[in-house]
Amino acid sequence: MTLQQIELDPKAEWLRGVRKVLSPNQDDRPAGVSIDLLVIHGISLPPGRFGGGFIDALFTNRLDPDLHPYFREIAGQKVSAHVLIDRGGEITQYVPFHRRAWHAGESAFRGRTGCNDFSIGIELEGCDDQPYTDLQYKTLAGLSRELRAHWPLITRENIVGHCHIAPERKTDPGPTFDWTCYFRLAGYD
Repeated sequence: MTLQQIELDPKAEWLRGVRKVLSPNQDDRPAGVSIDLLVIHGISLPPGRFGGGFIDALFTNRLDPDLHPYFREIAGQKVSAHVLIDRGGEITQYVPFHRRAWHAGESAFRGRTGCNDFSIGIELEGCDDQPYTDLQYKTLAGLSRELRAHWPLITRENIVGHCHIAPERKTDPGPTFDWTCYFRLAGYD
């Protein structure tokens, strides 16, 4: 597999050449709010399992609660992320970057609440107790560089895990996420 060329369209809304699955779980960002935070998440559905199209179903409100006991707990949630990077390093985009994805929930960063307002949310297909793949790190690093070119306020200090902005509720991307590797690949070292 070769890594995707990661490039935003001229309006910096959509990535070119990636799979797109439009999520209804999005809305306008508040007027005058700048994008200055990147939030990295980890997701697997059901927990610890990869593939199967269940993330698409969750982000498009089509998750069948009868397919797995865990799905009964989350099927009614209205959530999304801007993009997902699967285990093979492939990107799916659900929400254009200029719009607010519903990925952070109740959250705070440096005294500001409602992180969805000013952040971009990237899901990595993974879980807390399994390492992420080399292809995921390479794709995430390339995507981060492209996003930083359009939103320079996304500095190293403004890249966090879901666990950092919602520590009482979330643990992702988890202890297996290699921050040092990611920052080196993304050019933040």
